[in-house]
Amino acid sequence: MLGKIMKTYSTFIFDSYNYDPDSGLVTLKYSLDDEIHFEEKIYLPATASIDKPLVLDSALFALHIIGGISYFKTCIPKNIEVRSGKIDEQQASFWNMVYTKGLSEFFYKNEIDPEGKINFQPSTESQITAEATEPTEQRKPRCLVPIGGGKDSMVTAELLKQADMDFSFFRLGAHQLIGVLAETSGVDLINAKRSLDTQLFSLNEQGALNGHVPITGYISFLTIVVSILLDFDYVVFSNERSANEGNIEGTEINHQWSKSAEFEIEFQKYVDKFITPDIKLFSLLRPMSELKIMQIFSLHPEYFKKATSCNKNWRILSKEQTDLYCCECPKCAFVFCQMAAFLPMETVTEIFGKNLFEDESLIPLYKELLGLQGNKPFECVGTQDEVSAAFLLALTQEGWEQTKAVQMFLQEKAPNIDDPSSLIKRTLDLTVEHSIPTEFLSTLSV
Repeated sequence: MLGKIMKTYSTFIFDSYNYDPDSGLVTLKYSLDDEIHFEEKIYLPATASIDKPLVLDSALFALHIIGGISYFKTCIPKNIEVRSGKIDEQQASFWNMVYTKGLSEFFYKNEIDPEGKINFQPSTESQITAEATEPTEQRKPRCLVPIGGGKDSMVTAELLKQADMDFSFFRLGAHQLIGVLAETSGVDLINAKRSLDTQLFSLNEQGALNGHVPITGYISFLTIVVSILLDFDYVVFSNERSANEGNIEGTEINHQWSKSAEFEIEFQKYVDKFITPDIKLFSLLRPMSELKIMQIFSLHPEYFKKATSCNKNWRILSKEQTDLYCCECPKCAFVFCQMAAFLPMETVTEIFGKNLFEDESLIPLYKELLGLQGNKPFECVGTQDEVSAAFLLALTQEGWEQTKAVQMFLQEKAPNIDDPSSLIKRTLDLTVEHSIPTEFLSTLSV
């Protein structure tokens, strides 16, 4: 519920946006009832000229809308006013979906019924639809690959390398761990910096609503802007099929919704119609499970002590960790069991600094990950089948069987698995459900 100190407001306003090509500065402005004003800044690489101003403007407009979600959620005003552009019925429907499903975890944790809370209304005039532009030259397609510091983007990079694709990494922020990974991979790194309005944090201290936002959705629109400015043809994400699964059974509450295939497909439709059909965004790892991705990652020891999936490294207001893993959160517990499926105990323990399978305090987390109790944790973790398959594979590695977590698995989960071999196979097999362009399918010959 909204804190007692925080005032309520009736209208959230998308005021304006601006891009300065000389400095690379994007400014996004919002307000609550024209009373509290927010100004978000994004620092992008400066460009000498803008070849497609109308296309860029459409992309900036979309970035302005997705960027507002962080400020809108402070008090969920009943009205939404878009002053920075026009939206038609299809766009209004898209943004209602993105805000509702992207904030599903936020609504759930704040005990808010999402019904009717998001109200984008179509304008009397329609947004101009996108038009394809004629290619200026014949060249090899260029790919922009968002890098988050974990195993997934490194697997994407290695697959693209094997296929001799031309690509660069994209980093939002300046975290040193990502810089080290990019340097290790030998891939160029493009940087952007986001500066949220500090009033957001002040309002949170006064009792404003707070919680998870669809950050991958934000980054998706930002990469389209960057692709327009720097002439990229594809944005290649590293989202796996596990992201399609929600956290609360029987609901659409999904911590990873903006990583899901549903978001990806709807995003592609939006960009194709309202921004440009010349840039395609897709996930190269969509046919894969988390376990399959880890199987590929396990073949690249150069990244073992440099990649990390622990989200405590990426929190906005926290200091950078000195260790790669906190060894306490659901993500650490999940990644540990995935590594245990393919790597020796000594190697995994050295990466994490301790044997998480012997940590008694993590047993409840492993039970949640295995579906033995509670709900799937609100983290970017895989499915119950992936966790079960990882434990089964760990049993084939020397030393894991006698650990506390594996003994719990053998007693409480394994007896209910009818065909372990079949479970492992279907978890590691690639699915045909994806939206990968034909020219990239050869990269999946793994």
